[in-house]
Amino acid sequence: MIPEEVLRQAQEEMLDWHGLGVSIMELGHRGPEFQAVIEQVEADLREVMGIPSNYHVLFVAGGASHQFSMVPLNLLSEHHKDADYIETGIWSHKAVVEAKRYGNINVAGQVIVENGIHRLPRQAELKLNPKAAYLHYTPNETVDGIEFHWVPKTGDVPLVADMTSCIMSQPINVNDYQMIYAGAQKNVGQAGITIVIIREDLVKEALAITPILYTYKAYVESKSCYNTPPTYAIYISGLVLNWIKKQGGVKAIGERNHRKAKKLYDCIDQHKGFYVNKIAPDCRALLNVVFSLAREELTDEFLNQATQLGLTNLRGHRSAGGIRASIYNAMPEAGVDCLVEFMREFAKKNG
Repeated sequence: MIPEEVLRQAQEEMLDWHGLGVSIMELGHRGPEFQAVIEQVEADLREVMGIPSNYHVLFVAGGASHQFSMVPLNLLSEHHKDADYIETGIWSHKAVVEAKRYGNINVAGQVIVENGIHRLPRQAELKLNPKAAYLHYTPNETVDGIEFHWVPKTGDVPLVADMTSCIMSQPINVNDYQMIYAGAQKNVGQAGITIVIIREDLVKEALAITPILYTYKAYVESKSCYNTPPTYAIYISGLVLNWIKKQGGVKAIGERNHRKAKKLYDCIDQHKGFYVNKIAPDCRALLNVVFSLAREELTDEFLNQATQLGLTNLRGHRSAGGIRASIYNAMPEAGVDCLVEFMREFAKKNG
């Protein structure tokens, strides 16, 4: 979901951006107008997230899945090909599979199931390699509705986080990570661009087999303009960042997200015989509330009635089934209130 305010501004500026008589998507990416846009987007991102000056901010075309290749290609070396991965769901699994093409991958931790309840490994349960080139993990697994609410400790090993589904959902300390990447389409804008935040000492020569556009060094040296970047996606991200600042920044956004999530999880827990969530409470995702109906045959009816009320896109991922309420930053609290009211009524009528 993109904030309506952002969509309306993009609509107003579609044919005539800042009085130039052309759309921003028609501007040359090396011209002064667009260069001012991309510089401002980076400045706003640094402000909103508190990104230190010794980190580079890169805008990479494509989705976060590209980073499943770019991370090992850039952070491994010909003489150091060992890396740790925490595998906790579909996306981290895909990252592991891709990384194994380039290095020796140690799966340092996986989801643990106890009495049918899924939880994440704790720090003491991680089997870390102190000589690994990096540790990669996915703080929030969108399909599975499971999220780390703590940051793994890695000693001197760089920590890499795929924050596609949780970036700017609540405050973080960027210094806790040596690299963060995130597809923009959840909380920052539209599909087609990935934000990479990488500490400057990690930008080095990539493996010899690496195509130039898969090297972080090329993006750093060209200020994300080695080739034509997805200019419109960058522009939309800038509008969303301005919207976040108007909301009171990530702190205010985070407080609202926690209220939204609490309302949904409280509703599920109050109807335990009807709605089922198999994630340990301290590992529940903030923005992807996943649950199923105890009577599975009611799922389609639940979804049909919800759609009639304007509550859409609630069907769980094709690999998981059930229900998934993705309540990203732009989802207003009123939308969650409406969903909770419907869930209570549906349970009352069918329980």
